[in-house]
Amino acid sequence: MAALHLDFSLPLRDFELTLGLEVERTVALVGPSGAGKTSVLRVIAGLARGQGRVVLGEETWLGNGVDLPPEERRVGLVFQEYALFPHLSVRANVAYAGKERVDEMLERFRISHLAAAAPGDLSGGERQRVALARAVARDPAVLLLDEPLSALDAHTKSQVRSELHEVLRDLALPTLLVTHDFEDAAALADEVGVLVDGSLRQLAAPSELVARPTDSFVASFTGANLLHGTATRSGDLTEVRLTTGEQVFSTDDATGPVGVVVYPWEIGVSREPTHDSPLNVVRGEVGSVFEIGNRTRVRIGPVTAEVTSSSSGRLDLERGGVAYASFKATGTRLVPL
Repeated sequence: MAALHLDFSLPLRDFELTLGLEVERTVALVGPSGAGKTSVLRVIAGLARGQGRVVLGEETWLGNGVDLPPEERRVGLVFQEYALFPHLSVRANVAYAGKERVDEMLERFRISHLAAAAPGDLSGGERQRVALARAVARDPAVLLLDEPLSALDAHTKSQVRSELHEVLRDLALPTLLVTHDFEDAAALADEVGVLVDGSLRQLAAPSELVARPTDSFVASFTGANLLHGTATRSGDLTEVRLTTGEQVFSTDDATGPVGVVVYPWEIGVSREPTHDSPLNVVRGEVGSVFEIGNRTRVRIGPVTAEVTSSSSGRLDLERGGVAYASFKATGTRLVPL
């Protein structure tokens, strides 16, 4: 399978998008709205005129005097809102991209029973499958997905995300998807790149981004608590005085202004101060408490912890009051601000 090589720039309103990237299987670009994620897809598809190179294997789409129009680039593009033709049936929508493969695509994406239906009569997950079928009916060499799960409600998203992961694995095409949701990216992609103001901050496997974020933005975007403070070395540990007044320790080596990164699932919660192995204990009022599946996220002072729902009930976190969040020095990372 040919890899997609990208090395281009594109002036945008507030900054210049600059990207160097190789896509062999599934890569996700994550970042806030306006970071340039969709513009990356537009350059690849030929819908925006970038400067540089877009190359698939030995086939140049952009560069060396070449700038192929969209219809000559072997791209399957799934738009954020799926962009199905509302006046056409499911069959006709898929046929628009490839009449010869309609029945194959309807079967492959398990939508044969919906062939005569109109897009307006479909669920969000069904519309996504129709959009994917239409994109793949072009027989693309590259698949581009723009916020593939953002149009789905929370109840539907988990199931559709699992289905999409299976589809991408079976297709085995170089796939680039963009999303603002790190959880979606981590579930779907082999590598995740964090894009901020047109620049790629870090590219790595999802687990690597969580374990070793290179800066404070990457850490916070992957779901970590980010606490600001000033670090000084103290023996084998680094002591950090937080701006909120607490004192915490880390095994990372740093001095001066730092961000203290700790993930919610690394934090224990109790109603009384803990005296066991965790070095760091933060006392605070219980703030927001909300369920995420079979887990509960609770805000305690400046940190958010994640505990099992049974622990939440045992601690009676819903009633508020004072609680203690504890985490080990080895569970923290120090990053530059």
